[in-house]
Amino acid sequence: MMLKTALVLGLVALTPAVAMASPSCTTEPQEKWMSQDAMKAKVGELGYTIKTFQVTGNCYEIYGFTKDSKRAEVYFNPVTGDVVEAEIDG
Repeated sequence: MMLKTALVLGLVALTPAVAMASPSCTTEPQEKWMSQDAMKAKVGELGYTIKTFQVTGNCYEIYGFTKDSKRAEVYFNPVTGDVVEAEIDG
C-alpha cells in the first residue's frame, strides 16, 4: 500500500513539470493567430520540412527536419511566426 501511495504522489509531483514543458509563445487569442496554412508556408520558407504540425498550448509546433536534414522540434509564435524554441538533433 505504501508503494502505491508513493507512486501516486510521485506522479502527481511530476504532473506540473510535464504541463509546463512547452514554452509560452503568445498571449493573443486564437482569432489573432495566422492560419495553419499560412504558418505551414512560413515554416517551409524558414527551411523546415514538416513531418507533424500541431497546436501545443499557445504555440504552433512542428516535428520535422531542417534544410540540413537534422531532426527538429520547433515551437513558433502563432501570431508572428517567429521561432520561440527549437531543439535540433546533431
